Amino acid sequence: MSRRSNGLVAVWAEAQRQQQRQQEAQARFQREQERQQRAHRREITRSYREQKAAYREQREAEARRRTQELDAQVEALQGLLTTGCRAPAFRTDALARPEQIEAFAPGQLAHPLPMPDPNQHQYQPQQSGWTAARRAQAQAEARSRFERDWHAAQAAEAQRLHQLATYQAQYQQWAEARTAEIRRHNAGVAEMATGLRNGDPEAAVEYFSAALYASTGWPEDLPRRLSAAYDPGARQLVLNWELPRYDVVPEAKSARYLINADQVKESPRPVTQRRTLYRDVLAQCLLLVLRDLFAADEFGALESVALNGFVDDHDPVTGRRAPMFLATVMAPRATFAALHLEQVNAVNCLVDGLRGQLSPRPDQYTPVRPGRLPEDVGNNVVTHGDGEEPDLYEMDPVAFETLVADLFRAMGMQAVTTQRSNDGGVDVDALDPAPIRGGKIVVQVKRYRNTVPPTAVRDLYGTVQDAGANKGVLVTTSAFGPGSHTFANGKPLELVAGSELVDLLHRHGLRGRLGGGGERPVPAQRTAPDSKTGGDTGADDHNVLGMYWSGNVALDVCALVCHGNRVLDDDHFVFYNNPRTPDGTVRTLVPVAPDRAAVQVSFDALPAHADRLVVIAAVDPVANPAADLSEFTDAGIRLLDSEGTPLGQLHVSDGRPDETALVLGSFRRRANGDWDFVTGGRGYRGGLEELVRDYGVDVE
Repeated sequence: MSRRSNGLVAVWAEAQRQQQRQQEAQARFQREQERQQRAHRREITRSYREQKAAYREQREAEARRRTQELDAQVEALQGLLTTGCRAPAFRTDALARPEQIEAFAPGQLAHPLPMPDPNQHQYQPQQSGWTAARRAQAQAEARSRFERDWHAAQAAEAQRLHQLATYQAQYQQWAEARTAEIRRHNAGVAEMATGLRNGDPEAAVEYFSAALYASTGWPEDLPRRLSAAYDPGARQLVLNWELPRYDVVPEAKSARYLINADQVKESPRPVTQRRTLYRDVLAQCLLLVLRDLFAADEFGALESVALNGFVDDHDPVTGRRAPMFLATVMAPRATFAALHLEQVNAVNCLVDGLRGQLSPRPDQYTPVRPGRLPEDVGNNVVTHGDGEEPDLYEMDPVAFETLVADLFRAMGMQAVTTQRSNDGGVDVDALDPAPIRGGKIVVQVKRYRNTVPPTAVRDLYGTVQDAGANKGVLVTTSAFGPGSHTFANGKPLELVAGSELVDLLHRHGLRGRLGGGGERPVPAQRTAPDSKTGGDTGADDHNVLGMYWSGNVALDVCALVCHGNRVLDDDHFVFYNNPRTPDGTVRTLVPVAPDRAAVQVSFDALPAHADRLVVIAAVDPVANPAADLSEFTDAGIRLLDSEGTPLGQLHVSDGRPDETALVLGSFRRRANGDWDFVTGGRGYRGGLEELVRDYGVDVE
């Protein structure tokens, strides 16, 4: 009995020990779990702190960059006069054009054609066994071949000489016309210089206006607008010059990051500090204009300059837009020559040194009374950019070309309009004197109301090549379609649409608007230049998007007319069950080889609020129910004009396994109304339904 009892106790004790070991193991496991959880929480906390610190550092860096931008703007304004005084003085030589004509380059026409070699046409004895008659026949055939080749070579050489003579005559005619044009231009410059020496008012105003517009010391973002007259008796130039408005001085002084609000807040610049800086900028502007005028006077035509500075803004008294004079000065040449402009305080120099007037509160447009105005001199007042905004559509074609030439001159280039005939497709000849990026520029001007056709861009490229120019610029009052931009991409071509043209004119002190009220017109559906009677002619303006790809996969190609990433409505989703939009601007077409799908698009006629046309492709679930896009390779979009002429080729991404729908790319409307193509590439595994849901299409 005692043994069994001892055995039971031992079993009970062992069970207790096992239970205790299990409890200890469980306790150790719980402690390890708690330790790991505490370590994980510490890691999360550390990561959060690091992310928070990185985010804070990023926002603080944004604030520092903004502060640096503001400081740089102020520094540039404070150094406006010093920087401008280091610019080279304007000279009449800058207006002259060198008599350098491109050399005659006939290419292959310059090389005589080789004549046939008699030795290569001689009879070659063959193997033995030929009869005398056969040898005589072979010799006759060899002579016949030589005579035939010789006569053909002589005819080809005669044709080459004729083509060379014709080309040389054409070149000589072109070179003589070009030389005559350059000489006429230079004669006009020399005549202007003679007029300056003789005190001719028209020559003086023309020359000094060119000096101010071509000044490299005047900042590009400041206005250039003047009206001037010259008094030959007093040898005085009387000038009204536009000054920058109050907003040229940054309203903010610095920026700092507010942690609690999570925003970068700008600290305002004190009103007194901003007003003081603005007065200093106005004084610097007037002194810089005087410096450019006197420095350009190589003929001693100026004894003094009466300069009035104005801003063009809303008058705080009447609320109407009007010029308000904020500064005026009468500067004698001798007094101005004694100044060291890089060392002066601009305000003190203008007010005390030159006895000028400067508005005490220019921020409130408190005016001053000008001493002498251009109209006080007489009727020979020349104005650039003043008066009512001219409608570019209604301008005389010659006047429009002259305005474009004025714009290029205002941008610091040399520019002249060409003759109306034999101009070789060039309306304005320009020369950019800047090193490396400069050179000869040919400019074509298209006063269109509707989209410029891509053929005009191709013609300009041919003109650039024929003229040996560095760049071609096409300026229009309308816009360019995607075909034009696709062709111009990578070529020395620049396309200036109507809205960009108006902006450039205003930035350089010139005036122009597009239609009534200055609003940007909505392009029409046709492409045609303005005729003399004002009517429009031309064919439907549309493009064809032809899709091609390798592989045997069958695809449905669709288009979505969107605002942003949302389709306008279900009717603007063009696919096999909805082959066209309600207005017909987008529709599917039967493809023509090598295309496997095609869509027709009238870009300029798309709804005004549509800014994107998205092209997509999806596996046809009926023809290929088990297929994916792995065979969608070597794909692209051919961009064609309305006549089927290829304009460009747009590459798209290849398909990927397991994906059944793909965004090929999107055409996006730019701010000026033009369209650019952006390659897509996002794929979907859920097919067409999943893709179009992302664009807001209601799939039942």
